[in-house]
Parts: sequence; C-alpha cells; structure tokens
Amino acid sequence: EVDAGVGGRAAVQIGRRLARLARTHQVIVVTHLPQVAAYADVHLVVEGPDSSGNGTSASGVRRLDDEHRVAELARMLAGLGESDSGRAHARELLDAARTDRERGS
Repeated sequence: EVDAGVGGRAAVQIGRRLARLARTHQVIVVTHLPQVAAYADVHLVVEGPDSSGNGTSASGVRRLDDEHRVAELARMLAGLGESDSGRAHARELLDAARTDRERGS
C-alpha cells in the first residue's frame, strides 16, 4: 500500500501520480483511501468471507459499475453505510479525478 499513513491532499497527489503512471504502464493498487481509488480506470472490490451473506468462507473480486463505484467510495468516505452527503462527496471526488485525468495532470 503506497498510501499507508497519508490522507487528504497527499492522497489526491498519490492518486494523480498513479493515474499518470498508468498512462504508460499497468498499475494495480490496493488502497483504503477514496481519494486514491477515485483516480482508478477500473475499480475492483475484494469481498471477504461471508460478505455475500450465504455462509461461505471464500473471498472474491468484483468489478464495480459507475453506480456501485459511487456507493463504494461513499462507504469508504463515511466508514459506515451510505448517506446522501457521502454519495455527493463520492461523485465530487470522481468528477475531480476525471477532470484531472482528462487534463493530463
């Protein structure tokens, strides 16, 4: 985890630099920071045992579509369930990251 122990503006800078690196290289990042995750081209979620609710002990990986990505970033921001303000902040992060990537920041 390249983002251990950082947050806020530093996390945004890490996201920007990883996105820049990803223009010419394949980059796989494990993060718990929504500011970094917002810069991803593809957002995957690793689901641990019993997250499916069916009593199994297997882990899985799931690719998120746009709406689920907003929900996941909102969850990462709040640390709990979803809220309207969390979803709005998640959309704001995604929009800012998209603008940065389009500008080539």
